Parts: sequence; C-alpha cells; structure tokens
Amino acid sequence: MFYFKNPYILRLTVVAGIGGLLFGYDTGVISGALLYIKDDFEAVKDSSFLQETIVSMAIVGAIIGAAAGGWINDAYGRKKATLLADIIFTLGAIVMAAAPDPYVLILGRLLVGLGVGVASVTAPVYIAEASPSEIRGGLVSTNVLMITGGQFLSYLVNLGFTEVPGTWRWMLGVSGVPAVIQFSLMLCLPESPRWLFMKDDKETAIAVMSKIYNLSRLEDEIDYLASQAEEEHHKKKDVSYWNVFKVKEIRLAFLAGAGLQAFQQFTGINTVMYYSPTIVQMAGFQSNQLALLLSLIVAAMNAAGTVLGIYLIDHFGRRKLALSSLSGVIVSLLILSAAFFVQSSGSTSVFYGWLAVIGLALYIGFFAPGMGPVPWTVNSEIYPEAYRGICGGMSATVNWISNLIVAQTFLSVAESIGTGATFLIIAVVAVIAFVFVILFLPETKGLTFEEVERIWKERAWGSSGSNTQSLLEQGDES
Repeated sequence: MFYFKNPYILRLTVVAGIGGLLFGYDTGVISGALLYIKDDFEAVKDSSFLQETIVSMAIVGAIIGAAAGGWINDAYGRKKATLLADIIFTLGAIVMAAAPDPYVLILGRLLVGLGVGVASVTAPVYIAEASPSEIRGGLVSTNVLMITGGQFLSYLVNLGFTEVPGTWRWMLGVSGVPAVIQFSLMLCLPESPRWLFMKDDKETAIAVMSKIYNLSRLEDEIDYLASQAEEEHHKKKDVSYWNVFKVKEIRLAFLAGAGLQAFQQFTGINTVMYYSPTIVQMAGFQSNQLALLLSLIVAAMNAAGTVLGIYLIDHFGRRKLALSSLSGVIVSLLILSAAFFVQSSGSTSVFYGWLAVIGLALYIGFFAPGMGPVPWTVNSEIYPEAYRGICGGMSATVNWISNLIVAQTFLSVAESIGTGATFLIIAVVAVIAFVFVILFLPETKGLTFEEVERIWKERAWGSSGSNTQSLLEQGDES
C-alpha cells in the first residue's frame, strides 16, 4: 500500500499516462468528427474509402512512430521520446484544425499518428521501469485507463461542440492541449532509473530510486539493478532485430506479446471505438447527437471497465483476465451479429436496434478490464532489458498494423457482406484469440523482469533446474 500512497510514483505514472490519453482521445474523437467532416466535404460523404483513409491515416503514422519509437527509447531515453511525441502531436492537431480540404486533414492525421505511435511504445515502458514489481501491472494498466479516459473525454468534447461553428475543427484541434500539458510536466520528471543504469548514470538513477522505494528496500534494488545493468552491457553488443527471431526465448516472448497486440485489434475494439456512432446509426438511430450520446455511454463503460482491470490484473493475473475477457467478448459479438442479421432481413422493430446498442455496451464491458490492459502490460514486462525497447516497438507496430487493417476495411466489408456477418467474423477471431492465450501466454503476475526472462528460457530449452521449473509452475498456476 505504501507505493499507492507514494505521490512520486503516482506523479510519474499519471504524467507518463497522458501519452495514453492522447492515444485514446485520437481514437475516439475521429468517430464523432467524421459525422461532421462528411457534412463539410462532399467528397468525403460520397466515398467510404476516403472516410476510412481519414480514420486510418493516423494509424499509418502510428505504425511508423511505434517502429521508430523502440529505437528512440533505447538510444535517447524514455523522457526524450515522450517530449518528441508531444511536439509532433501538437503540430498535427494544429494542421487538422486548420485543414482547408480532406487531403490536408489526412496530413494532420498522419502527424498525430506519429506522435501517438511513439507515445504508445514509451508510456508503458517508462511506467513499468519505475514501478515495484508487485504493483507493476496495476500501474501500467493506469496507462490503459488514460487511453479509455481519453476516449470518453473525446465523446464529451464531441457532444460539446455539436452546436458550435467549426464543429470537427474544434474536436480535432483540442487534442493538442493534453500534449502541451504533458510536455510541460515531463520537463520536470526524471528519466527511467533502469535506462539511467544502462547508460552508466548511476548517481542520477539512485536519486530517482530513493523516491520510489523504502530505505529498507532501496539498497537491494540498487544492487540488483547494478548487476543486471552489467549483464545487459555484455549482451547489448549482440542486440539486433534479427536476434528477436533468431534467439528462441526472445522469439517465444515476441510471439506472445505481438500475438496479443494483434488479437487486441482483430477482436474489434477499434472497430467499436472508431465507428461506434456510425454503428449506432446502422442500428437505426439516425440523429448525429443521439448517436454520439449512445456512443458516450459505450465509452463510459470502457473507462469504468478499465478501472476494474487495474485492480484485477495484479490480483486475478494477466492470463486468467485475458481468457475471461475473451469469453465475454465472444458472447457480445454474437449478440451484435444476431441483431444486425435480423435487421438486414427486413425487421423494422426498434428492439433490435437497442439490442445492437446493448451488444456494443456488453462488448466494451467485457473487453475493457481484460483485453484492453493485458496486451500492453504483458509487453512492458516480458522482454529482457536489452530488447525491451526493440521488442516493445515491434510489438506496438504489430498492434498499429492490425489496427490499420481493421479501420481501413470495416466499412467496406460491412457494406459488402453485411454488418451481421462482419461481427460474426470478428467473433470467430475472438475464439482463435482464446486458444492463443491458452497455448502461448504464461502468467507473469508479481514476477520480476528476470524471473519472467527465465520462464521463456525454460519454455525454449526445457527445465534447467528446480528453481526455474518452480518459477514456470508459479507463473502458469497463479
């Protein structure tokens, strides 16, 4: 409990988590802004492809930003990476707000995506490396709470500007404000102590750690980090992207981490968050304001579910939480699919429209506590220090590529085969994700980074001793 009462840890977590707020705001705001962008630009209204491009260009930027973000984190540190992300995001927000046509708007979306991509890699790693292992999951999940909080905030902002001249320009432009706030606050925060140790700035690292740990634990943590830093220095010269696939234990860790990130997207979360007002209108509620209001309820459930996830992830465990979450997601997607199938058969009953909205709410209610935070938490803790930036960046890139595929195809696929069939396909993907978690994800609750590393070595090469075996059993049975 000391750590949750420690204002220094909370300050580091919240300020770093503003990167998650930017991530979430950008995810949510475009869903409402798109309704009004279509009203201003006839070309957008007439083209599903152009609508998908406006949504997904931010994801293209995020793919590039996430891929570069891993290297930036390792080379220049978590703090400088965050500051860079804020500058790029603010510039993108200004370009979007002033866009005279859809193509300049797309450029602004690309810039915002670059900032979000770097932030999506940096924030979880920064928080994880400044967190005691016993509460690491909850603190990293705070970043996911900021993502869902950002999504909720975006819907509130969207509703607030529906009657204001310029509507979508205000909706998109306001996104630069949190970036400016984070930039200002981040200047006053330290670098990650683990990164400082890796760069031989031990004096600064110890000063930071003294504000995180009790005196009785500080010396042990310093000795532990010093020994790990020395080991990592020997390993660092062999670090390469190729080794992620060549070295078996790292390959297994990356398979689990990247697989979770891909399934987070392919099970439909950003289909819901990008297009929830559009989905509500597909369900028969044509008013823009009503669609945004119902979507706000969905976003509120997303934020509330994430709060629950913060508690559960360090008590229930990563693996069990993911499996429970996916079970509910599958049922919810089947409800959504059934509602739209009945509507497509010619039913005019408003009941099925409300059933679709209930399906959306249930989907978020099950997804948010589990498949929302678990992939980001797992990816912040399963890689060796020398590979944490590279693998974190690669895994986040997988997330954004998967996100792009979903965002760029949802409307077109729904138009082609029907909304009910589209949600049924997503339900099948969720079943595959459930099997994937059972087969490839060990439990990492409460383990140190090095204990997690030993789990992968044991999985790769078999039991190398009773201590390693007991750790693996501890991980799988927690």
